[in-house]
Amino acid sequence: MHFKWKYATPTSEQDKLANELGEKMSISPILGQLLIHRGITTESAAKRFFRPQLSDLINPFLMKDMDMAVDRLNDAMGRKERIRVWGDYDVDGCTAVALVYKFLQQFYSNIDYYISDRYNEGYGLTKIGIDKAKVDGVKLIIILDCSLKAIESMLPYAKGLGIDIIVCDHHGIDPEEEVPEDVPVLNPLQAGDSYPFKYLCGCGVGFKFMQGFAKNNGISFSHLIPLLDFCAVAIAADIVPVTDENRILAFHGLKRLNQNPNVGLKAIIDICGLNGREITMSDIIYKIGPRINASGRMENGKKSVELLVEKNYDTALKMARNIDLYNEQRKGIDKQMTKEANDIVSRLDSQVHRSSIVLYNEKWKKGIIGIVASRLTEIYTRPTIIITKDTTKEGEFAIGSARSVPGFDVYKAIKSCRDLMTSFGGHPYAAALNMKWENVKKFRDQFQKYVEEHITPEQIEPILNIEAVIDFKDITRKLRCDLKKFSPFGPMNEKPLFCTIGVYDYGTSKVVGRNQEHIKLELVDSKSSNVLNGIAFGQSASARYIKSKRSFDIAYTVEDNIFKHNQVQLQIEDIRPSAEEIQE
Repeated sequence: MHFKWKYATPTSEQDKLANELGEKMSISPILGQLLIHRGITTESAAKRFFRPQLSDLINPFLMKDMDMAVDRLNDAMGRKERIRVWGDYDVDGCTAVALVYKFLQQFYSNIDYYISDRYNEGYGLTKIGIDKAKVDGVKLIIILDCSLKAIESMLPYAKGLGIDIIVCDHHGIDPEEEVPEDVPVLNPLQAGDSYPFKYLCGCGVGFKFMQGFAKNNGISFSHLIPLLDFCAVAIAADIVPVTDENRILAFHGLKRLNQNPNVGLKAIIDICGLNGREITMSDIIYKIGPRINASGRMENGKKSVELLVEKNYDTALKMARNIDLYNEQRKGIDKQMTKEANDIVSRLDSQVHRSSIVLYNEKWKKGIIGIVASRLTEIYTRPTIIITKDTTKEGEFAIGSARSVPGFDVYKAIKSCRDLMTSFGGHPYAAALNMKWENVKKFRDQFQKYVEEHITPEQIEPILNIEAVIDFKDITRKLRCDLKKFSPFGPMNEKPLFCTIGVYDYGTSKVVGRNQEHIKLELVDSKSSNVLNGIAFGQSASARYIKSKRSFDIAYTVEDNIFKHNQVQLQIEDIRPSAEEIQE
């Protein structure tokens, strides 16, 4: 993949401010510049950024309907009604259910949890699930991480059976959509909600609900702290912005995950081989999250919740091993489906290049289509929708999963085709949809037309945003330690990407990997005698140029070298001849 490198040269004012911030915070001016990129320009703001405080969490009662939701929950507990905590089958939904269930279970015993079956029921509030709740005597359902669009048609049915609903969600709500007045809806994105932070994940909304309940009932906040690791896992896995309140929750959740995680998460950590290492947001995204997701993708997400709420470590370890098997099965299917989808795109691109990808195959497994959509979006830098068939008693339907590129709102694009939808939901970068199978081709054409008309050329071009151009002499152990203060990383607080101009092979760089696809590098530049180690995954095509003794430029992140204590390693994202320019 050929990236465009973009870098904004700091102004003299920014340089001055970066130097001042660096001096006040005892960090390099380079890192002062990174703070400015994040909108942090004062010493007090920098201290809050580096040391997020739980005391700075927002008052939950600023969220619309929080009073109503807490009152209904108090009422249910006062009447000893049966309460069911219901969630989506992905990581965000499962962690949200585990958090709310575990917290309330400390004070109330007439409570259970439920995850709808992806294959037998589908997404959201389902008739099958409501009927089960009625049989079990449930009077109140707290539903988490399920969009209002996907559950609103079932609300009257539940109410007719004497079951009340509290909705906790974070997906976009159309301003024109009518929100039911008699149902508490906790979602900072809904019209008229004055809650100042709009980017909570589903688990985050569940946390705020429990925070509101605790505040209303005089329960110490300390009862919520042991559950913060669930928030960190959900924030990382759901790829929401790691700023403001999410940064506070993720920061303290990661601390919990590393020091004293919930038993179920501890079992997953051990199964992943992460024990003894400092766990990061990347570890959640690539190791912990996929395992929690696996049971919902392959069988039923309830198995993940069972693991997350388990109190006995030995039992949890057995459960984690079973879920790990699901993950291995998922990998095989994922690999095959991605190959099939990739072959189709390659074939179609030879005929016509479009600004989006919409593929459908009635045999694809619906639990995997979201992963395939993510992979193709990454490969081709285009909004992607992967669709498969879902046959029910009501007929043949198409289930789709969409992923987008930075800056393009795929939810809005899908909404433009709402006349063809039976339901849809999501947010700018990820969405799900449902329609009659007969509408798929018409939807594809309508969606692709919308994308062609609204996407910009820059949005479908792979770009590396360089934060600072530095020399090897700047890369010290202290710089690496100070860089860690910028974590946790994620959207709107990406891991800083650096660039060094004019580096050379030290003479020992070599191609590595099972298929000789990576390069292990030892590099020098012309301004110091430092020899730095680097790894460039999947970039073996550059090996010949590197060994030619000509200079080249690298874009990279600075990491710890896990094999050499107290040394840094460059994770190289792109390599190119030094003659090319960086775009301003």
